[in-house]
Amino acid sequence: MPGRIVLFGATGYTGRLVAEAMVERGLRPVLAARDGDRLHDLVAALGTQLETLTADVSDPPSVTALVDRGDVLVSTVGPFARWGAPAAAAATTVGAHYIDSTGEPPFIREVFERYGVAAEQSGSGMLTAFGYDWVPGNLAGALALSRAGEAAVRVDTGYFVSGVSRGGFSGGTMASLAGVMNAPSFAFRDGRVQAERGARRTRTFHVGPKTLSAISVGASEHFTLPRLAPGLTEVNAYLGWFGSGSRAIQMLSAGTTLGMKLPGASALWDAATERFVKGSTGGPDAAARARARSHIVAIAYDSGGRELSEVHVTGGDPYGFTGRIMAWGAEQAAAGRLQGVGALGPADGFGLEALVDGCRQAGMGEAAPAAAEHEHTTVTIA
Repeated sequence: MPGRIVLFGATGYTGRLVAEAMVERGLRPVLAARDGDRLHDLVAALGTQLETLTADVSDPPSVTALVDRGDVLVSTVGPFARWGAPAAAAATTVGAHYIDSTGEPPFIREVFERYGVAAEQSGSGMLTAFGYDWVPGNLAGALALSRAGEAAVRVDTGYFVSGVSRGGFSGGTMASLAGVMNAPSFAFRDGRVQAERGARRTRTFHVGPKTLSAISVGASEHFTLPRLAPGLTEVNAYLGWFGSGSRAIQMLSAGTTLGMKLPGASALWDAATERFVKGSTGGPDAAARARARSHIVAIAYDSGGRELSEVHVTGGDPYGFTGRIMAWGAEQAAAGRLQGVGALGPADGFGLEALVDGCRQAGMGEAAPAAAEHEHTTVTIA
């Protein structure tokens, strides 16, 4: 019998998009948040009768009470470094499956290295970062590795968005970015996940007729892609949201890392971001989202640095994709289609063929790479 789907954080910006996508798929999730009045307003807006429950991260037992063994807990309560732990702990405690929308490197690592172990013991599957951050790169990277074969020892992924105007990111996205600027990040180096500050590396990718810059980030690909290709010794994930400012972001990251070593600096940064960056304060409306386009690149290399395969994945706006892919993932998990327990990646969790289909349903699919006269630029490290 399929388990219930419980959407925690349903009244937030991302939560509402996930709720809408679930209803569009014919699902009947239980909607959960801390404000009962806002939950009732959401149910009315969705135009269907759905069960609602109240829970608050400040009261962890109330979050645990949302789910039973075999249910699927979908969490959009971010920033996750601040508020994500109660939902992850609840799922592993009761044996519920778990999906979240985080893009934050510290929380991703915590799920794989801490909560994933508990999930294995309770028999639940955990899919962290199961939205635009970082499913498309997992899709592109898995396809590139499947075509590169056993010679692949390195894979790079890059994320790019066009058509996004100023103010085109949600409050939750900005809070997450602010929260991780001074937080430790990671990368897959020499066959293992190692600490590495964000934006330590920059490189360029060919995206259509353009050559675009991007900065290195900690992403789920560092944990998940090596499972698909045991011969990998290096995984790189890059974020191209900053365009020509990528190099400046790299310098800022280096300066921030040094500054945070001063006594009291970290506490001052945390207090400032908590005061001025409020989290889920809304985001781009439907018209703004309709103008946005996503382009993700993955390239696999052999031990001599030769390109073995290149995959391009394109689609619409990141927020719409996040809502739809989380709804798809929750439906698959509730139907018992997860392939394993513990912390899982998109491809090993559902299988590559199913992931291709799920991303297509969510509006993201493979596109032919544009011809380029020059090789991709080498990495710059600072």
